[in-house]
Amino acid sequence: GKVIVDKFGKTNVDGVYAIGDLTPGQALAHVASKEAIICVENFAHKEGKYKHQPEPIDYGNVPGCTYCSPEIASVGMTEKQAKEAGYELKVGKFPFSASGKASAAGATEGFVKVIFDAKYGEWLGTHMIGANVTEIIAQTVTARKLETTWHEVLDSIHPHPTMSESVKDAIEVALGEAIHL
Repeated sequence: GKVIVDKFGKTNVDGVYAIGDLTPGQALAHVASKEAIICVENFAHKEGKYKHQPEPIDYGNVPGCTYCSPEIASVGMTEKQAKEAGYELKVGKFPFSASGKASAAGATEGFVKVIFDAKYGEWLGTHMIGANVTEIIAQTVTARKLETTWHEVLDSIHPHPTMSESVKDAIEVALGEAIHL
């Protein structure tokens, strides 16, 4: 069984908190780490030793990472989940075989797939497989947290050639504006 906690890790026993694999949340090291930080910050806030009430984790924006070869990383909805939720979609898939950096590194296996709401540009999900994608996924987690749209990503300058620019390239594919394909 799992220990039931509130959004700050507090159990139903006064003064007892729980995080990580002990709780029903996602069993990932980075989730447990953030749960611990929120738990401590909330306790310190109640004691008047921390100014801000911590923000609970948005479990829908937690990156899933599989550390294998090739690596796998994802965040948010799959295309199927987004369709089932009623969204009209813009989907782009950029293969690393079209990336100059991936070609130079001999790491052309894999892709970046982005899923956006067609109406408002909301970033619904990202799925990746390939070299270093467990590093690259962080930019999409941050963009989703900040409620960034595809327009804002395309308006920002991405270093070239890099593996991370494949996220921008996938967005361009979704919009029919691909340069590197």
